[in-house]
Amino acid sequence: MQGPVHIPQDKTRSPPQARPFFPSLSGYRVDVLHRDVIAGVTLAAIAIPEQMATAHLGGFPPEIGFFAFIAGSLAFAVFGVSRFLSAGADSTITPIFTGGLVLLAATGTAEYAGMAAIVALIVGIILIGGGLCRLGWIADLLSGPVITGFLAGVSIHVIVSQLPGLLGISITGEHVVRRLAGVLTGLDRTNLHALALGLGVLVFTIASDRITPRIPGALIGILAATACVLGFGLEHRGVAVLGPVTGGLPSVIVPATTPDQLIHLVPLALIVSIIVMVQTAATTRSFPSDPGETPDVNRDFIGIGVGNILAGLCGAFPVNASPPRTAIVQETGGRSQMAGLMAAALVLGLVTFGSGLLFHVPQAALAGILIFIAFRIFRIRDMVEIYHRTFTEFILVIVTMVAIVALPIETGVAVGIVLSLLHGMWSAMHARLIEFVHVPGTSIWWAPNTDLRGETLPGVVVIAFQAPLSFLNANDFRRGLQDALERRPKTPDLVVLEAGNIIALDYTASKVVAAIIRHCQAAGIAFAVARLESVRAQEAFSRFGITDILGRDHLFHSVDEAVRTLAPAGANNSRPVSRG
Repeated sequence: MQGPVHIPQDKTRSPPQARPFFPSLSGYRVDVLHRDVIAGVTLAAIAIPEQMATAHLGGFPPEIGFFAFIAGSLAFAVFGVSRFLSAGADSTITPIFTGGLVLLAATGTAEYAGMAAIVALIVGIILIGGGLCRLGWIADLLSGPVITGFLAGVSIHVIVSQLPGLLGISITGEHVVRRLAGVLTGLDRTNLHALALGLGVLVFTIASDRITPRIPGALIGILAATACVLGFGLEHRGVAVLGPVTGGLPSVIVPATTPDQLIHLVPLALIVSIIVMVQTAATTRSFPSDPGETPDVNRDFIGIGVGNILAGLCGAFPVNASPPRTAIVQETGGRSQMAGLMAAALVLGLVTFGSGLLFHVPQAALAGILIFIAFRIFRIRDMVEIYHRTFTEFILVIVTMVAIVALPIETGVAVGIVLSLLHGMWSAMHARLIEFVHVPGTSIWWAPNTDLRGETLPGVVVIAFQAPLSFLNANDFRRGLQDALERRPKTPDLVVLEAGNIIALDYTASKVVAAIIRHCQAAGIAFAVARLESVRAQEAFSRFGITDILGRDHLFHSVDEAVRTLAPAGANNSRPVSRG
């Protein structure tokens, strides 16, 4: 009889231990410094208008956006592992935390700014804790369709919020529907000069991005729009500009708060933290420092977390990883976080010595840049693909998008997370038990399909379950096996469970499996398990006593081995029954 199966432990290679500080500079060579300088200058050219626009989106002065970028870049260079990741103000999370803050304080007030800084501090603490506790799996809480719907909803928020600035009109109301209604009723007050500037920047930025993302189209557009304001005196024709920008170095500020504020800010910060984790993990995995190494997502959580704490202490707002800026660093030849430090130094020089240059920047130009960013995160191609491939998950996209738009945005994000988890539970609950067939002329047993005309052996039933076994689907597993047995004209002699996809087993499922094995044994049916490859599943079989009930001599490396060992005499030599 077959002895116990000893499957080797998984030995997934862990990333090498990074040094405590400036890990991306480990083994740095001076001969690549020029690449980081070029990448840093390009990154600064992209980041300057983007950080101003994101600050404008949140209702903050431009210098606050610059402080957020400097804090995120410096902290991540010191603590993060990724060589390319760019951290700073981000238009994905800005509507989320500002949507919660406007319910507590008026935009532009000291209280509003203070609470934004507190949110950044809390987000930083959560991310550092998540990194230290190795909670990188939290980034997988949101499914692809839910993320697509979330980004679509955020992009709608951004576009609607910037339409007044693009049109050069002033409206009231924070909710997206009221704001859109205000825009429609105020179209007759459109300032054509502002509209021309905003559309010009938008079109030029889109065209530059289509040619190559390396062209700083947003910066060029901002400079051209500012030149038009100065050259044609457009301020006197109703075009709104930034006005005075406070320069100087950022100062350390410890924002004050109250218990009542924390009750509202902690849940908001938790939602922002989940989004930051998702985007940071996606960025780290999409732009690996070394394709031969596993990205250290948890260490990068710590880098972004420290960036948030530093941003909060500078009086700024939460920061996030930026996939587009990260792509710029990689595409322009950056080799380390030296590029991010170079960009941060250039931005610091601008805010310290050149803040007066920003006085005449038109707000319509910033609106054009934000609308461009919104277009970029509205993943229409992904939505079309999801629609054609899985209509059920397309419904998730639409429901999440509508929730983000119709509800308070932080509530919409929470709805998206819940929908993602419910969809995962639904998928697990609807896993099916499949009866395998033998591939003629081979030792392979496989799931039947239209391309495979398989065969069965008399008295032998081979089944498989395409998911981890848990309380969610244990009864479906029981019913599936019962149906498979009832379809046979006579009671089989052998049942083989192909367990390759059963990677885990919980207490409820263990009771069901044990009861099934005992029932088969009492009915004179031999029961075997093949390909129990998962270490977790092996441990669960042992811990819950299933291995003892089954017998170690009924665990096999393959279905064919189990059938050859346990099938009744003559079954293997019998004429197979053909099945489609």
